[in-house]
Amino acid sequence: MSAPKMISMGCRLNIAESETLQQNLVANNIDGDNLIIVNSCAVTNEAVRQTRQAIRRAKKDNPEKKIIVTGCAAQVEPEMFSTMPETSAVVGNFDKYDAANFKLGLQSNRPDIRVSDIMRVTETAPHMISAFADRSRAFVEIQNGCDHRCTFCIIPFGRGNSRSVPAGIVVDQVQALVDKGFQEVVLTGVDVTSYGPDLPGEPTLGMLVERIIKHVPKLPRLRLSSLDGIEIDDRLFELLTGEARIMPHVHLSLQSGDDMILKRMKRRHSRDQAISLVERLKAKRPEIAVGADIIAGFPTETDEMFANSQSIIAKCDVVHGHIFPYSPKQGTPAAKMPQVDGQVIRQRAKSLRETVAQRAMEWRQSLVGSRQEVLAEISGDAGYSPNFARVLLDNSASKGQIVPVEIMGVQDKQLIGRVAA
Repeated sequence: MSAPKMISMGCRLNIAESETLQQNLVANNIDGDNLIIVNSCAVTNEAVRQTRQAIRRAKKDNPEKKIIVTGCAAQVEPEMFSTMPETSAVVGNFDKYDAANFKLGLQSNRPDIRVSDIMRVTETAPHMISAFADRSRAFVEIQNGCDHRCTFCIIPFGRGNSRSVPAGIVVDQVQALVDKGFQEVVLTGVDVTSYGPDLPGEPTLGMLVERIIKHVPKLPRLRLSSLDGIEIDDRLFELLTGEARIMPHVHLSLQSGDDMILKRMKRRHSRDQAISLVERLKAKRPEIAVGADIIAGFPTETDEMFANSQSIIAKCDVVHGHIFPYSPKQGTPAAKMPQVDGQVIRQRAKSLRETVAQRAMEWRQSLVGSRQEVLAEISGDAGYSPNFARVLLDNSASKGQIVPVEIMGVQDKQLIGRVAA
């Protein structure tokens, strides 16, 4: 009996949850030899199309295996997936942590649907908390769901309302990972900066991070996933800029650099607030590397509005860019707004990627000659610096360990380094 094959679509959280899901099924003796699980994404219509394509390809390549679809798209559109001839069962986002649901469809030819009302879920169960990306870094899910209603986003209806994991459980999970030898933990979720209001005492993300730093003193590196800049309070700001064990890497959910588009997206920050935040962060900790999510071609976006998104890359010194061409998602308010021509959207996305790539290349060149503490991957031939620059190593490193590396050059989108003697 082996673990089922997992196909993860979409975000990093999906990838982390797929690892947890796979481990849970093995622990519950679910026979994975003849099973493929597709963890779907619903963020755009294009993401759903790619999920359907992945399902068809998986069945074509493995005609003898059963395919079960789970994740956000399965939660939002279960009937659509159940009508696909390749699908044996559809399991919702909360239901996927009950191993018994993956027995559905395995003994019959009728697609089964197990999708609970995600909006009625009020707790984040312990088995939803942690997942491993590899043997050197681990993800800990501290929060799920989202209370905000950005006009382009369907994810709250796939994930439910925001709910947080109690701090004590998070600390115990982090300690357990450190005891197993993990050198870096990444705190992840759908909207991590909204952590805490649903818990007794209404703790904040900053308070959670403080507890981890205090109670897990042997954790070398703590990294935070995507942050909503408007929710970075003074406590969290001081930790990001003053605590050496928190990595100097901040990924912001910018989405646009134009104020009118931000309003139409129902984002809660302005262009100036985003720029000011980055200026303040870098003033106190200059080595912080900034990442950002930016959408190209949101409905009603003019050339002038797009130029504001283009220029915010330099204003916020974005070196880790996630650029998304806008794709309307049925059921969202933005899908009913006047749309930008598809070719224009693709051109704008390409231009944004090129702008980020140029800024990132300049940033990597600036790191040549520096010494970076690199967390080596399990292969031992590459790893990541604190500011999330990928480093190729020209000599062997201790797998899964943090090693001092002299940066000697740049190759493509990576640094070249030598482990210091």
